[in-house]
Amino acid sequence: MPKPVFVLNGPNLNLLGLRQPEIYGRETLDDVAEACSTLAEELGLAVRFLQSNHEGALVDWIHQARGEASGIIINPAAYTHTSVAILDALNAFEGPVLEVHISNVHRREAFRHHSYVSLRAEGVIAGFGTEGYALALRRMKTLVSK
Repeated sequence: MPKPVFVLNGPNLNLLGLRQPEIYGRETLDDVAEACSTLAEELGLAVRFLQSNHEGALVDWIHQARGEASGIIINPAAYTHTSVAILDALNAFEGPVLEVHISNVHRREAFRHHSYVSLRAEGVIAGFGTEGYALALRRMKTLVSK
C-alpha cells in the first residue's frame, strides 16, 4: 500500500452537521472520515484524516506530509481565503494537492471567491457537499498511481 493521503480539514469543520446544515448538510465530520476510510480501502489507498481550528496545526501537518504522505486533500475552510502560510507550506510539498469545499464558494459572498490554496492545487472540487471528498479521493488515486 502506498503512503497515506492526508485529508486535512480547517476551522469549524468539527461542527459539520450542526453548523448551518442548510449550507453544509447534516453529515458529521466523523461520517465523512468513515466514508473516506471505506472508499480509500476500496481504492487501495490509506488515509490520515485530520481537523484543526488552528492554522499552525494545519501547517505542521502539511510539513509532516512531506515525508509521510503520497498526496494531500485539503478543505482549508475559512483559511482558504486568508492563509499565505498554508499556501507556502503546500508549495513545499512535492506530491499532488486537491482542494475541497462542501459548498459552492463561488455562489457565496465575494470574499469567498478567492483561494490562496488554489494557486497550488492540481484541482478544486466545490459544491458537491461531502461527496466532494469521495471525488477527491478517486482523483487522488489516479494522481498517485502515475
